[in-house]
Amino acid sequence: MTQVSIKRLSSSQSDFAQQLDALLAWESVSDKRVNQVVDDVIAQVKARGDQALVEYTNQFDRMQAQSMAELELSPERLAKALHDLPAEQRAALETAATRISQYHERQKSDSWRYMEADGTHLGQQVTPMDRVGIYVPGGKAAYPSSVLMNALPAKVAGVKEIIMVVPTPDGVVNELVLAAAALAGVNRVFTIGGAQAVAALAYGTATVPKVDKIVGPGNIYVATAKRAVFGAVGIDMIAGPSEILVICDGKTNPDWIAMDLFSQAEHDEDAQSILLCPDADYLNDVQASIEKLLPTMERQAIIKTSLETRAALILVADLAEAAQISNRIAPEHLELSVEDPEALLPAIRHAGAIFMGRYTAEALGDYCAGPNHVLPTSGTARFSSPLGVYDFQKRSSLIMFSPEGASEMGKVASVLARGESLTAHARSAEYRILD
Repeated sequence: MTQVSIKRLSSSQSDFAQQLDALLAWESVSDKRVNQVVDDVIAQVKARGDQALVEYTNQFDRMQAQSMAELELSPERLAKALHDLPAEQRAALETAATRISQYHERQKSDSWRYMEADGTHLGQQVTPMDRVGIYVPGGKAAYPSSVLMNALPAKVAGVKEIIMVVPTPDGVVNELVLAAAALAGVNRVFTIGGAQAVAALAYGTATVPKVDKIVGPGNIYVATAKRAVFGAVGIDMIAGPSEILVICDGKTNPDWIAMDLFSQAEHDEDAQSILLCPDADYLNDVQASIEKLLPTMERQAIIKTSLETRAALILVADLAEAAQISNRIAPEHLELSVEDPEALLPAIRHAGAIFMGRYTAEALGDYCAGPNHVLPTSGTARFSSPLGVYDFQKRSSLIMFSPEGASEMGKVASVLARGESLTAHARSAEYRILD
C-alpha cells in the first residue's frame, strides 16, 4: 500500500467555504512570463509567417525542418495510418466515431421563418463556418479521442474545411491520432503546436490557412495564445486542468470510485478529483482503496501528486447538500453514483457532463458514449456548455418588411430614434411611412 495524503473536509466545518475556495482556486493563464513569450511568438508569426513557424517548431519540438512542406502530412499519409491500424483499434475508433456523429446529429439547428399578418417575414438563417482549426495535444500524451470530439461536430455542422495542428516533439508521430484525423474527415494536418500553431491558424501564413474558429485543448501556452487571438478568430473556451466530482451515497464499490478519481488525476498533476459523500466510513473505505490501487497504476507518480495537491474527500450532511456544493463547484465531469440519479438530477444546475448511476464511469464519456468530452472547466460550467455542433454554426437574423409593416414599425422606430437624438435613423424609417 502507498500512503496518500488527501485533504479531508466536512461541510459542517466553520471555515468550509474558505477551504473549498482555496481548493478550487485556479488561474491557468495569468503567468506574466508565459504571456510575454506568447505575445512574442504571435508577433513573430504575424510578421514572418512560415519562416517563424519552422524556427519555433525546430526550437520547441526539437525538429530539423527546413520548410513548412516538411511539416504538413498528406491525405495519403493519413489514409495509410487508418489502413494500417490493428483491427481492434480500428473497430474501436470507428465505433466511437459513429456514436459521436449520431449524438451530434441531434444538435443541428435549422433555419426558420414566420410571417406576420401584414406580410412581414422574420426568421433566422443558420449556416456553418467556412473553415475551422482543431488543436490536438502532443508531447506527454496523444489523444485520438480529441480529434474525433473536435472534428466530427464540425463535420456534422457542415464545415467545409477542417485544419488540424498537432505537435510531434522529436518527430514522434502517433498513428492513432492520424488515423482518427482520416476517419473524421480532417482536410489538412500540420505537425506544429504551441502558441505558434494558434497564431498561424488565427492570422494565416503562406502555407497555413486562416480559420474562423480554433477549438481543442492544450497546455498553458496554447490556452494563453487562444485568449490572445480571440477576436481575430473565435475560440471554444480557455480550458483549465481536468476535473471530476463524484457524489456517492456510500453504496458503490469503493474500488470503482477510487479508480474514477484516478481517471482524472492521471491526466496531469494539476487535475482535480473530489468526492462528496454523507457516509464518513465510506470515505475511509475509498481512502483505503486509493492506497491499495495506486501502486498498480502506470502513472502512479502523477496521480499521487494530483491527489495530494488538488483532491478532497468531503463529508456532507446528505445528498441534497452534496448537490448544493456541486453547484458551487460547477464541475467539468459530475458522477451521480447513487441509487436513484434521476431523483437527484433536478437539483443539479451547473455541470459540463453528468454521468448518472453506478455503472456510468466518466471514462466512457471520454471516448465512446457519444456526447462531447470538450467541456467547461474551472467553474465555467455556470455559464458555458460542452463543445457541440452549435459551436460551428452561425445564426443570421432575417428581416423582410412588407410596405404596411415598414410603415407601422417606421412610426415606432421614429419615436425611439428621436428619443435617442439619432435623426438619420428616424428619417430613414420615416421615408417608408405610407400615410
